[in-house]
Amino acid sequence: MTCTVYVPRDSTALALGADEVAAAIRVEAQRRGIDVRIVRNGSRGMFWLEPLVEVATPAGRTAYGPVDAGDVASLFDAGFCDGAAHPLALGLTDALPYLQKQERVTFARVGITDPLSLDDYLAHDGYAGLRRALAMVPGAIVQEVIDAGLRGRGGAAFPTGVKWKTVLGAQAAQKYIVCNADEGDSGTFSDRMVMEDDPFMLIEGMTIAGLAVGATRGYIYVRSEYPHAIAALNEAIAGAIKAGYLGADVLGSGNAFHLEVRKGAGSYVCGEETALLESLEGKRGIVRAKPPLPALSGLFGQPTVINNVISLASVPLILQKGAAFYRDLGQGRSRGTLPFQLAGNLAHGGLVEKAFGVTLRELLYDFGGGSASGRPIRAVQVGGPLGAYLPAARFDTPLDYEAFAAIGAAVGHGGIVAFDDTVDMARQARYAMAFCAAESCGKCTPCRIGSTRGVEVMDKIIANHHRPQQIHLLRDLCDLMLAGSLCAMGGMTPYPVLSALDNFPEDFGGLDTATDRKAA
Repeated sequence: MTCTVYVPRDSTALALGADEVAAAIRVEAQRRGIDVRIVRNGSRGMFWLEPLVEVATPAGRTAYGPVDAGDVASLFDAGFCDGAAHPLALGLTDALPYLQKQERVTFARVGITDPLSLDDYLAHDGYAGLRRALAMVPGAIVQEVIDAGLRGRGGAAFPTGVKWKTVLGAQAAQKYIVCNADEGDSGTFSDRMVMEDDPFMLIEGMTIAGLAVGATRGYIYVRSEYPHAIAALNEAIAGAIKAGYLGADVLGSGNAFHLEVRKGAGSYVCGEETALLESLEGKRGIVRAKPPLPALSGLFGQPTVINNVISLASVPLILQKGAAFYRDLGQGRSRGTLPFQLAGNLAHGGLVEKAFGVTLRELLYDFGGGSASGRPIRAVQVGGPLGAYLPAARFDTPLDYEAFAAIGAAVGHGGIVAFDDTVDMARQARYAMAFCAAESCGKCTPCRIGSTRGVEVMDKIIANHHRPQQIHLLRDLCDLMLAGSLCAMGGMTPYPVLSALDNFPEDFGGLDTATDRKAA
């Protein structure tokens, strides 16, 4: 009888020794005369347990972790091919509370399938959405996405279907689908996980988008720091072309869709859609002025759909199960789910897919297990390095685009970075300004010069050099950057700075910053 063992090929698992574990299992099984089949699956998102090894048993897949190559012999001694007890045994994977409490929708296959097996993808409802889309007229596909309430998952939260409708209505001989996979925010990795652990889902979503708007060519712009994602995408695209899911005649429908992977040049600002287009065209990645909108004049001056990885990866399920299925998840105008990424000072870092409405407190404690240091969690930054710093008093705010906007914050890409009570929030605010100064494309003065002056002002505040006046100056500078920057790079840098000032005044000398502003 063959023993089927699952060892992740996800970058996180590889960094923690998954390849060595897989090799050790193969060698140990051969030494013992055991017929073993090793499947390199994706990660389940429980990073503190990686490498997480699973074994197929009659009762279901049983998990062991974190497994080191040195643990393999003892696992075989215990009879782990039968799901036997062992100090590293965690029980049935699907019964683990961390997974049971989630709404795995977009990530339903991640960690279960072999990411590069098209047969595996098809066996788990893959391409069902595309087949339904092929039987629909383009306008009906677009309307399905509008009715689902899907909004951009890259941070701007613009309604995806509205963007598609604009491109559909544009007249042009050539239209494009561009996937923004330049995932550069600190504490974010959901895009990477989709590309590495379920690449056919992204390919299917982009193909459906092409059908919806009349685009025959697509590009996936992946950051250069993701070599495993690039390799997985290229292999999956080759498999899709060979099987007829991409190319000049998609599934014999007469519709063409060609897809390529392009490697980014390493600039954070290329996560902004117009800077990305410039880079994709072979130019320096600097922000374009709008209008014209990319939906009307985007890549090479043609109508272009630009969506984030998670936005496009959500489309196949919407087409497969219908708009109502997706719309019924979430709350208010925030429909569906978002893969939240837990990072920073947390005991259990990883990925959690939940419907909108979950609170930070639930994510930090029910899933994250509290701080890794054992100290109280004092602050959380949500939405990447340009997101607001939120105090414990805000931990019960539901994660919802409008609810967060009401408190001067943004959900963004769903990245959550936690800090315990040893954090210096004045220095965190300085970091935000320094990050902007380093990553600004330099096109507009408020961002280019404002961030540089911001670092200087922060240094004076930290050094207690005329602190009340400097805080007043910092607030004025933030107002200028918010109102005058060409894109979100400079326009959002004040979010972490102002939130640190407002929520943690004690770190700025114990001053009442609102009072000091008036006094100055």
